[in-house]
Order: sequence, then C-alpha cells, then structure tokens
Amino acid sequence: MLDPFANALFLIFVMSIAGVAHACWLRSPLSQRFASPIDFGVTFWRHPLFGKNKTWRGLMVMPPACAAVFYVAAITRHHLPAWLSRGMWDLSPANYAQLGLVCGLAFMLAELPNSFFKRQIDVAPGMAPRRPLLAALCFVIDRLDSVVGVLLALTLLVPMSLQTWLWVLVLGPGVHWLFSVWLYRLKVKARPL
Repeated sequence: MLDPFANALFLIFVMSIAGVAHACWLRSPLSQRFASPIDFGVTFWRHPLFGKNKTWRGLMVMPPACAAVFYVAAITRHHLPAWLSRGMWDLSPANYAQLGLVCGLAFMLAELPNSFFKRQIDVAPGMAPRRPLLAALCFVIDRLDSVVGVLLALTLLVPMSLQTWLWVLVLGPGVHWLFSVWLYRLKVKARPL
C-alpha cells in the first residue's frame, strides 16, 4: 500500500511540472496559432458553450506534458528522493506515460462544466461573477475542478486511498491557485483569482 501523503506529494509534484510546461506553452507566440475555441462557437440558449478562453492551445500541451513527466518520474524513480518515490505505484514507465496522459486530459476537461455554467449565467470568460456569494462559489470550484478531475481519473485506473484524496484536496487547490497567479503575471490570464 502506498503512503498516502507521499502519493499526494508525488501527484502534486508531477502535475506541477507539467503545469510549468503548460504555462510556458501558453506564453509562447506559437501557441497563438491554436487559440480557437474548442466549442467552435456553438451556443446553448444563446450563450457560448465554454467561451473564448477554452481553446485548443490550452488542451494541446497538458496531456502530453503530463505523459512525459510521469514517464520521466518512472524511469528515474530510483534516483528520486524517498519521500517522492514512496508515493509511486508499481507500474512500468509506459503505464506511467499512459496514466499521465489521462491525468492531463482529465485536468483540462474537468474545467469545462464550470466554464459552461459561468457562460450560462452571463459571466464573461476570464472574469468572476458580480454577486459576491456566486463569485466565492466559482472561486472554490475553479480551484477544485481540475484537481477532482485528476483524482477521479486516477481512482478508475490505479489504487487510490481516501487519505490521498484528502491530502490532494487540501494541498492541490493552493498549488493550482499559485499557477493562476503566475499565469496572470505572465499576462496569460485576465485576473489572478
């Protein structure tokens, strides 16, 4: 059985490294070529499905970056610090790459329901709702949606303990928020929260 805290740290570590690759890609001029919305401009009750900020460029890098980071972690496992390697499953590097690909895809796709909801209540892409209670709710969901998406995908594929879920839910949203602030400072996001 994996150490739940080490497992949570491993997940946050590898997803964060993939997040750095994702942020660098979003900042690159080349990524602008793929800035078309994934909803193709389709509307639902006269509102965009996801909005202009959910683009192909965002979806292009996180899944392969996660696959690469998971793979590298697997092939360097015996050189990683014990606190990190104790949180790794007994899988082949190829299985780790597949797991990473699924995690990256789950991370990105889990953001879509919240985007859909915000478009339906007339919140502009990249903005927060005007009503304070709704803004607070969307802030919490924005920090948790991708984290929960990854945890659900992992639970379907590998053994996951409740303690790992709890540690990731406690630590992961803070790391996700730090990435949001960083993307804002890089001028990739319209607001830091």
